[in-house]
Amino acid sequence: MSGTATAAPAPYRSGTRVGRTGFAQQLRAEWTKFRTVRGWVAGLAAAALVTVLIGLIGAPAGRPTCEDPNQPCTGARGPGGEAVTDRFYFVHRPLTGDGSITVRMTSLVPDGAKGGLPPWAKAGIVLKAGDRAGSAYAAVMTTAGHGVRMQYDYTQDTAGAPGAVSAASPHWLRLTRAGDTVTGYRSADGARWTAIATVRLAGLPSQVQAGLFAASPPATESTAQKFGGRSNSGAPTRATGVFDHVALGGAESGDAAWRGEQMGGPADDFASDGTFRRTGGTFTVTGSGDIAPEVGGPMTAGGRTIERSLAGTFVGLMLVIAVGATFVTAEYRRGLIRTTLLASPRRGRVPAAKAVVLGAVTFAAGLPAAAAAVLLGERLGRPGGFDFPVGTLAELRVVAGTAALLAVAAVLAMAVGTVLRRSAGAVTVVFAAIVLPYILATASILPAGPSQWLLRLTPAAGFAVQQNMPQYAQVDGDYTPAFGYFPLPPWGGFAVLCGWTAVALGAAVFVMGRRDA
Repeated sequence: MSGTATAAPAPYRSGTRVGRTGFAQQLRAEWTKFRTVRGWVAGLAAAALVTVLIGLIGAPAGRPTCEDPNQPCTGARGPGGEAVTDRFYFVHRPLTGDGSITVRMTSLVPDGAKGGLPPWAKAGIVLKAGDRAGSAYAAVMTTAGHGVRMQYDYTQDTAGAPGAVSAASPHWLRLTRAGDTVTGYRSADGARWTAIATVRLAGLPSQVQAGLFAASPPATESTAQKFGGRSNSGAPTRATGVFDHVALGGAESGDAAWRGEQMGGPADDFASDGTFRRTGGTFTVTGSGDIAPEVGGPMTAGGRTIERSLAGTFVGLMLVIAVGATFVTAEYRRGLIRTTLLASPRRGRVPAAKAVVLGAVTFAAGLPAAAAAVLLGERLGRPGGFDFPVGTLAELRVVAGTAALLAVAAVLAMAVGTVLRRSAGAVTVVFAAIVLPYILATASILPAGPSQWLLRLTPAAGFAVQQNMPQYAQVDGDYTPAFGYFPLPPWGGFAVLCGWTAVALGAAVFVMGRRDA
């Protein structure tokens, strides 16, 4: 045996170059997978298409604009372009230039013996730019349940003194005009006056109509349904206000007599036209209807809103959920996940890269679709666009938020698919988490309370990002999911969806790192 040492054999080295396995390379690999599978690309394209088409197919043709005196005034537009109700009984005279109107109000009661008045039944004094429904105005009034108020241009409301009006406790009311500026006052004795608010009515004409008015909105009746939920209907009401010490100050137009007029066209099914009676210096004015913004519910059932233009999002969401789930489950079904994990030893990167790619391509498909649906919905309806005007920033938020809603829902489906490894199971779970709560909450299947909690706690809260319908303190409306109102603010609801998705994605990363392919 020789004492000469033998050199150890050199280790085997493959001639194949070892590729880099950084996150950027993982993103590129997932993007390549996505774009080469026609079914996934076609699914996103179909989701974008239905988002646009369904919003157009289901869009209402528009409602009357109150220009025709033979039409009811539902659909009138206020100075800001918003949908308003402008139906009331008006006893008025022209007032030219600066001036004022002062009255003492001694009573506000229901007309007739049946029932009471809704809290926002009202009577008082008003300066109105003209007799067209939706024209600018400022009013000081006594309400049935909210004391004295000053309201102007339909959407604005300022509280004055609390308390009901009676002969023993009258309310003195005054409006003064100086150019475009109108100030409302209230007094208990007609001697000492307290200003309620000063407002500016841009473009107020030289001659306005000044006078007394009465209005009373329908009283809402809520009826329980057989299988849960409630339906609402409006019962007619009429209010009667009694005024005396009526005085106009300023340049009145000649010796024009007081003229009573039903504003907003003839009354509809809710109640008959109003009336007024003058006995010496006392005016008794009876009217129904309201001077207020429209809100969601039966009154806007035929209206055009930005939410309606995006009705196709619901169907598009179903398609992106299917795409998101199969983006990962297809690899499990075909056994390709082993190859993916061999190429990426750090397994947690795989679901993370899939989430980035899937979210990005879904957002890129949803953004132009949402923009097209909103722009077409706004321009193909009646002149003037949406019934609830949408500012530029709000419109951008709704469009970008809708695209983000689709993208995050797709990522949620992918994460659930990673955990369950089955397409059918993943799609079912995500449908049950997003689609089912949305249907239960918005289709009047459940009462309002449970419906609101569903849209606070489940991923369906993400639909709040499309919310743009305002709520007004001076209008009693059904501000519930059944009528398009979400309990969370837009980004708050979207954050709930993102929270659920983050939890699911964390579970996907954990499961993929611990479980064999």
